[in-house]
Amino acid sequence: MKFAKIVFYAAGIWGIAILTPLYFSTSTLDRVPAPPVADPMFFYGFLAVTMAFQLVFLVIGSDPVRFRPLMFPSLVEKFGFIVSMVVLFSRGRVTQTEFVTTLPDLLLGILFIVALAKTR
Repeated sequence: MKFAKIVFYAAGIWGIAILTPLYFSTSTLDRVPAPPVADPMFFYGFLAVTMAFQLVFLVIGSDPVRFRPLMFPSLVEKFGFIVSMVVLFSRGRVTQTEFVTTLPDLLLGILFIVALAKTR
């Protein structure tokens, strides 16, 4: 249980730390012609949902046994992103540099699986 606490607390803190600056970086969206998905509605919608999941990770970390069922959607959150990026990379729609940014999520996804197994 201690392992799961550490993993989910670390995931939540890490996610909040890397996402928060994005709330203040929208000026870069205005400078470069961007696809419609960079529209502020999509951008802030993505941030809000992603930030909410960081809070879910913190809740799981507070009591992994009690909140074990939330570990399953957490796996979907991590591996859904990774699979999406693999597909985009294989089709040449993201660069290798962009693709490498999924490595922390892959590591966390693997740790989530281990945490899930250890909290039976």
